[in-house]
Amino acid sequence: MSSGASPVLAMRGVRVHRSGRAVLADIDWEVRPTERWVVLGPNGSGKTTLLRVAGALLWPTAGMVEILGRRLGTVDVRVLRSQVAFVSAWVARDLRPSQLVREVVVAGKHGALEAWWHRYEEADWVRAEQLLAETEVGADGIAGREFGVISEGERQHVLLARALMGAPELLLLDEPAAGLDLGARERLLGVLGVLAGEGSAPPLVLVTHHTEEVPPGITHALLLAEGRVQAAGPIADVLTSEAVSRCFSVPVVVRREGGRWSSRAFPSAL
Repeated sequence: MSSGASPVLAMRGVRVHRSGRAVLADIDWEVRPTERWVVLGPNGSGKTTLLRVAGALLWPTAGMVEILGRRLGTVDVRVLRSQVAFVSAWVARDLRPSQLVREVVVAGKHGALEAWWHRYEEADWVRAEQLLAETEVGADGIAGREFGVISEGERQHVLLARALMGAPELLLLDEPAAGLDLGARERLLGVLGVLAGEGSAPPLVLVTHHTEEVPPGITHALLLAEGRVQAAGPIADVLTSEAVSRCFSVPVVVRREGGRWSSRAFPSAL
């Protein structure tokens, strides 16, 4: 699908079946080191399942999956999982609410749920504070607050800082802007846009339902519907009005302005 360096993620003929139904079918996809992907599709299209396969959290029913150059079935998945970071609601649900924010972030170095599971040097705590500052939540003294009492928007920034704490080789984000108000969404997308534009940042895959939640700096897009890839490639080639309309089964006009995307139902225009 792309030329250049070897992919950090490769799928060939991947299928996932549940209760006799194909959740994913015949997925062929590659993510390369400098690419930043968005996966778009309607509810029930298999986006989260695709992300879990990409993170070695779910074994496919059939097909080949290579993550960071290692094929599932030939490597200890615990090794792979330590090199892939998730920003997802299920991560937040697994964290003890009474933990301090700085503890949640520093524990990300080992992908742990509790900071007391490992020993940390002073440099680790400093790094955790730096990451909180870089994700724009450090200035308000949030590091010393309990994770369970901060806002949903603040929580997403904390989860991002936690994910980066482990210096991952692949970053997977499952609907990070879901449920956020306008201000919180835009602040988060601003941070993600900066991250996507950094050459030193890990390759990332972001899942969403909405073109408005695609941050600047995303280079590639995959449209998924009914468990099948509808289109994949450079974002400008994929996020067309025709392709997005087919994927979501509703006529929309897709626009790009100032590095941001939007879509609007406008039947007479198609």
